[in-house]
Amino acid sequence: MSSTRSSGESSTEPPPRITDAQILQLLAKLQQLVPEIRNRRSNKAPASKVLQETCNYVRSLHREIDDLSERLSQLLSTIDDDSPEASIIRSLIM
Repeated sequence: MSSTRSSGESSTEPPPRITDAQILQLLAKLQQLVPEIRNRRSNKAPASKVLQETCNYVRSLHREIDDLSERLSQLLSTIDDDSPEASIIRSLIM
């Protein structure tokens, strides 16, 4: 029997731990990406607040996507499938 593992076999080693420095870097990146946090005068927001605002922002983006998808579907249902407008809308969706 061979003692080497196949490349598809999973390891029993735990994943590497994320360091405090890496967490701080990730929080700084989130602060730059989330408008609610980025527009504040102070960059010193607690990690829990950064994560909460990030979750709120992602939820609002999901709502916007759902709303735009619904509006596009409604628009597509009212125009001729062969029209240039329908072609443009289909290209935006795909």
